[in-house]
Amino acid sequence: MVAALFTGASPAAADETICGHVVRGAILAKYKETGGLERSPLGCPTTPELTTPDGQGAYTHFQGGSIYWSAWTGAHPVWGEIRDSWAGQGWERGKLGYPVGDELRNPDGAGVRQQFEGGTYYWHPTKSNGAHAVGGRIGELWGQWGHEGGKFGYPVTDEYAAVKVGGNLPENTGVRQRFENDRYLLWSPGQASSFETCHSECVGYLGITNEPWVKQTEVFTNLANGKRSVHVTPTEAGFEDADDDLQENWRQVWANTPFLRNATQTEVNSLSKQLLCHAAFAFPKPGGGRFGGPTWDLEAWRSDIPWDAGEALRTQCNWD
Repeated sequence: MVAALFTGASPAAADETICGHVVRGAILAKYKETGGLERSPLGCPTTPELTTPDGQGAYTHFQGGSIYWSAWTGAHPVWGEIRDSWAGQGWERGKLGYPVGDELRNPDGAGVRQQFEGGTYYWHPTKSNGAHAVGGRIGELWGQWGHEGGKFGYPVTDEYAAVKVGGNLPENTGVRQRFENDRYLLWSPGQASSFETCHSECVGYLGITNEPWVKQTEVFTNLANGKRSVHVTPTEAGFEDADDDLQENWRQVWANTPFLRNATQTEVNSLSKQLLCHAAFAFPKPGGGRFGGPTWDLEAWRSDIPWDAGEALRTQCNWD
């Protein structure tokens, strides 16, 4: 639809004057569906029906929110913190676009969600730190983990651009979004200087561990070939002492980061062997740094890890 052809919300109901403002069409029908003047949380209209700035929809503001309509999404009320966040991102001209459904109660009975063209807003009175939209590749990954009822819980920030996503360098840029319990979901478009798993588009997640030996653990999956890798950032104590107790080191690695979904025993064996190699050979290097680098990069697709000490030192536990 082009702006010149816009004629207002479709005439699903006759026009009515309510609290001094004309409410009409599909917006009026939705208003009545929410309870009308007597029972709707929207209350009185505060504007007549207006054309949206993009010229392709219509809206009416009410005391308790708004109803937005377009020919392809229909009419839907938006209120509360979801409306506030959506307004802050540019209303229908922002990246979320128009609402495509009404607000729904989540299975936990406390939070709510509302789907828009570009993603879905989630809100919880105590867990979400306001209303935040989840969409795109991060939304897909979050859904695979069970949405707000899964390992990551509710979003507590919007998506934001970040460095060192998919790799250790500032040039490794991507997107992060924080969820409950210091866990993050990640997306990278892929870069040659990134971890091998993220040489092309990848998604991942990160848990802030803050254990004695482990600061954080990241997991990445390449979307083209399905390869997975784990990247552990040790503390100074971890570099020094993590080889003393492999079982405890393994526990700390996964203390706040969900383990790989559907991991095979081969992947588990490979990851644990690589972790042992990194912990055992994390010697200081002449001139600074550590053998193996600032992170312990564990590549889940590697099934045959050499145990020759000379080979481990030569490769710094990073096999090509």
